[in-house]
This record gives sequence, C-alpha cells and structure tokens, in this order.
Amino acid sequence: MNILIVAGEPSGDLHASNLVKDLRSMRQGLRFFGPGGELSKEAGVEVIFDISKLALVGAVEVVKNIATVGKAYKAVMSKIEAQKPDLAILVDYPGFNLRLAKALKKRSIPVVYYISPQIWAWGLDRIEIIKRCVKKMIVFFKFEEELYKRYGVDAEFVGHPLVDIVKMTLPKDDVMKAYDLLKGKKTIALLPGSRSLEVRSFLPVMLSAAGILNDKLKGAQFIIARHPGLPLRFYEEAVGNSGLDVRIATSDTYNIVGASDFAIVASGTATLETAIIGTPFVMMYKTSFLTYILYKAVMKSPFVGLVNVIAGKEVVPELLQYDATPANIAAKSVEIMENAGKMAAMLSDLQAVKVSLGGPGARLRAAKSILPLLQ
Repeated sequence: MNILIVAGEPSGDLHASNLVKDLRSMRQGLRFFGPGGELSKEAGVEVIFDISKLALVGAVEVVKNIATVGKAYKAVMSKIEAQKPDLAILVDYPGFNLRLAKALKKRSIPVVYYISPQIWAWGLDRIEIIKRCVKKMIVFFKFEEELYKRYGVDAEFVGHPLVDIVKMTLPKDDVMKAYDLLKGKKTIALLPGSRSLEVRSFLPVMLSAAGILNDKLKGAQFIIARHPGLPLRFYEEAVGNSGLDVRIATSDTYNIVGASDFAIVASGTATLETAIIGTPFVMMYKTSFLTYILYKAVMKSPFVGLVNVIAGKEVVPELLQYDATPANIAAKSVEIMENAGKMAAMLSDLQAVKVSLGGPGARLRAAKSILPLLQ
C-alpha cells in the first residue's frame, strides 16, 4: 500500500518517523512517501521535499517564504497524482495540511490527522474542515478528544509519545562529570529552540539572563542544549560574545535537563519535554512585531505554553515578546529557585501534567488505531 505522510517541522518529523516504524512492524508491504526530514528518511520514507525549508514560525515568516511553501505543496500534489496513495497521514503543520486535506477529500483519499492543530488556541473555525475532510483524528491530549467529539469528529486520545521518548540515559553524577560541571553549584540549562532563527534570536537573551543569574546566585553554571541540525558556530559565537563560561551539549538534551536544577526554555515541544523530566523552568518566546500583533488578535487561549494549557493555569511563567528580557527572565528564575514553596508547587504541578499525558505505549496505540484503515 502507498501511504502519503506529511511532516512540516522537526518535532513532526520525529513523531512521523516513529509512527512509520511502528506501522511497518505491524504490517508488511507499506510504502511511505512525502515531505520530511532526516528522521523520516532514516525510517524509510521516500522524502520528496526537505522540511528544513518549511520549518517556519509565525504568519509573517510564512508569507515571506510563500514561494517555498507553494513549491512544496505542488511537489506533494504532483506525487499524489502519480502515486495515488491509499491513505494519507497528516502530522500537525495545519496551515499546509488542512489545505492538503481538502484536496485529498476531493480525490477520495482517506485522511488520518496525527497531532491535532491547536484549535483550542486559534479558534474553532477549522473544525468544520476537519469534520468534512478527516476520517480520523489521533490526539495527544484528553481535552482534545473531548472537544472534537462534541463536534462529531471521530477522535481518539492515545496519550503522548514523549512519555516513552523523554528519559535520562545516564545518572546525574555521570552527566555532571561528562560536562565538567561542579556539584556544589546551581546548574541551569538553556534550551533556545530547534530552528536557526530561534537560536540566533533567543540564545543571546538567555545568555544575558545567565549573566544576571550568575551575579544574583553568587555563582552558577550553565549548559546549552544544542540542536544537532544546527551549526555549532551559532552557539559558540553567542557564548563568546557573552563572556561567560558555558558548556554546549549536542544531542543530549534529556540528560542535561535532568541533571540541571533549573532551565530557561523557548516555547515549543521542549517545554513539554522539560515538564516530563520534572525540572522547574521558565518559558520565553519572541517573534516579529507583525506576527505578535496577529497572534494577539486571534489567540483564544490565555496561555501559550502547552504545560499551562494542559494544567488550565499558570504552572510555568510565560515571558513573551516585550516581557522576554534578560532582567525579567533572571528575576522570575530567582523568584522560583529561592522559594522552596514555589519550587515544590511547580514540581507537583509538573508531575500532574506528566500523568495527564497517559501511560507508556502511545506510539503503538496510534499505530493500532490506524491499522483498520489499511485493510
């Protein structure tokens, strides 16, 4: 069977590649093609468009790169006409994938949507498209299943695959030794994101906050989680300009977050990963002025961070746009780290969020949910 699978950015590529592996382990003779990244390619997907050109954040950034997005869409449609897939699996990336879902519906190709668009954040206007064009929604959060079912959409909560993925593989002492970190000092992890624009924008802000924290905490140590797909020079240049002694770790995010006392995290999947590990943190994010104005105009949720959305309250401080200054980040971090009650409350809330994500085995449950559509 020919299956189209579409992932438009790095976290989607991770979940798509794992789903492909699980489906192949359950059913022989499955062939996958579509836009993807290195992980999809390693899983055996015929990648027809490199998603590194599609991982765009914000409406303005998408408009600036509309020609690239259009090129990717044409490539997918051309391949659909040539291959005539038996099933399409669309992974997150709603602006692109919901348009594609309408085209697939016209061609009578059944659609599974894996990782729901954030309709609870941006409004419910997309539900009608989903109800009309998507055969099955596979969702990561229980509240999403309940929301979709209220509108007559066939949705299934399988739990979050990160529960299986996010684990420390080394004891804390070994991690500290590997990166030459001292036990007696506060260790703070910096997670500036997975896109080049994010790292270039957020890392200098985080490092400036680290300088303030170093003074306020009378000595602290910092370690950066480097995304393996980005050049090391991005990180080295920022660290060199900061004047701080900061470690840089590559492809070892879970170990360094788990070994850290606190973290400063860019909004995105990393916030949920940090919550699952159980390390207290603050969240920050900045975008272009026009994107921020559009966001403020259409955003329906009082929270941006998934941790807070799931909890229904502010578990983690959100420092956004003009509030995302080094002074504010440092002040919020110190406020939590030096208050045992606040630290305990955050740890308890993070544990509750982790429990709400379901037990192990979400990936296999998702694959089993799709199997009946492959008969």
